Amino acid sequence: MIRAKSIQDQISKTYREGEEREAQRRAATAGLKYLDLVTVPTGTDALKLVPEEKARKIKVSPFGLTGKNLSLAVFDPENKEVKKLVKELRDQQFVVNLYVVSESSLKHSWSYYQYVRVGDKDISGKVAIESVKLEKLSAELHDFASIEKAVQNFLKKPNALSELVEIVLAGAMALRASDVHLEPIEKNILMRLRVDGILHDVTHAITHEIYREVVSRIKLLSHLKLNVRNEPQDGRFTIDVGEAAIEIRVSILPSEYGETIVMRILDPRSIQVGLYQLGLRADDLAMVEEQLKEPNGMILNTGPTGSGKTTTLYAFLQTVKNPEIKVITIEDPIEYHLEGIQQTQVDPEAGYEFADGLRSIMRQDPDAILVGEIRDKETAGIAIQAALTGHLVFSTVHANSSVGAVPRLIDLGVRSASIGPALNLVIAQRLVRRLCPKCKRAAKNDPATENKIKKFLNSLPERVDREPYKQFKVYEAKGCKECGGLGYRGRLAVFELLLVGPEMENLIKQEVSEVAIKEFALKNGLVLMQQDGILKALGGETSFDEVLKTTGPLQF
Repeated sequence: MIRAKSIQDQISKTYREGEEREAQRRAATAGLKYLDLVTVPTGTDALKLVPEEKARKIKVSPFGLTGKNLSLAVFDPENKEVKKLVKELRDQQFVVNLYVVSESSLKHSWSYYQYVRVGDKDISGKVAIESVKLEKLSAELHDFASIEKAVQNFLKKPNALSELVEIVLAGAMALRASDVHLEPIEKNILMRLRVDGILHDVTHAITHEIYREVVSRIKLLSHLKLNVRNEPQDGRFTIDVGEAAIEIRVSILPSEYGETIVMRILDPRSIQVGLYQLGLRADDLAMVEEQLKEPNGMILNTGPTGSGKTTTLYAFLQTVKNPEIKVITIEDPIEYHLEGIQQTQVDPEAGYEFADGLRSIMRQDPDAILVGEIRDKETAGIAIQAALTGHLVFSTVHANSSVGAVPRLIDLGVRSASIGPALNLVIAQRLVRRLCPKCKRAAKNDPATENKIKKFLNSLPERVDREPYKQFKVYEAKGCKECGGLGYRGRLAVFELLLVGPEMENLIKQEVSEVAIKEFALKNGLVLMQQDGILKALGGETSFDEVLKTTGPLQF
């Protein structure tokens, strides 16, 4: 049986190779290009231009559309009906590029017609969800159980694939999820949502059979290759919700039981946070405002991926921008588009890295610059030099604390003598979940806990105003319909601000240890992230559990 199958496969392969050689011959005779459509993606936006019945009848397939440039695969370019179709398309102002292909190649391309659905205005690249419909879905999808129920109901409907993808996306947005995870396991597909930084299982209801269709749908939306299943692919598409355009970044990775999909939801409305909405304490806010008035120098932000650094730096950019200055960014990638600011993006494949972009930006005569991340010696050196030569520079660097940014720059090869004069302010931050204001409840404090809190407040630097915490209350999470039963709704940042003055400059120049820098900073008013988090817990914004989970064991 195995040998018979092997012989049959060999016969099929030989026949296919003969077909392709014949197609190449016909292409050469007609003076046109030859193509094997198995090796290129077929776009459904192009397929819509020619009905499937007609395409099969005259043996053509429109497979690529960019603006008005149309790529059309044909079996016989001399066919009268083919020539008539080409004329009709050119009369519609399309620039038609012809490719000669084999019949097997055409059959592969025609298989994509199954994804062209009636009523889809633009299946590839953009999804429109009506505002009224989204509001209705948001009201229905108030927790994970309601999303699971909605998915199960849609699975019972025939031809409801596009609606299934829509319900997944709408449900994620209704719960303010940052990511959708679709993970194939042995018997079915696990759907999970990341809400406020925590992953939650939602449903196992999607079968492998349906999931294959979901994967194809998402690949089409993201301009990815349907026939590539054993290699990672990255793409993106946009959801139009009323006047908002929400970008979805798609990552597909082959795994043991199928292709794993992660969709990152980038809602521009979530980044529209001003300086005064960042959650900075009054003393920290005053420090930041003072540094943003400086005409030059560097403000560095540290923290892990997903700690809110982009939101903070964008708020700074929005504060400093005005018609009298030029602000340029170099990012990887551009996460959100900002009005009145020139934004550029690195492109490693084209050899355009942060250092290259920063070098080009300097020739554009900017006043303020955002460098998405300082990763190497060259980028660090140019950024430091820019801060020393009259530019206000914002950037990020990987470090666990504000003080840790200094040795990190030295490790990258920056001269310690240049770091101190260039740095104005270093910020470290993390995100903690915000207690749901509807259901949070006051916890009972024993006398020992109250005494510890009072000692903590007395130990804070003088610059921290203790007045708001005199009548403190500690709250804990409960859970209600408003927060989907989680007890938390949204997140807020806890900050650590290291101001670099003349004495700190001298310490950095001496290349003293991180411990020595931290000791000096604490003596001069440094408020640690954990201290800021505890103050926010005493203000009823978050819980002690959340602060300790994010910032580590209690340090006081």
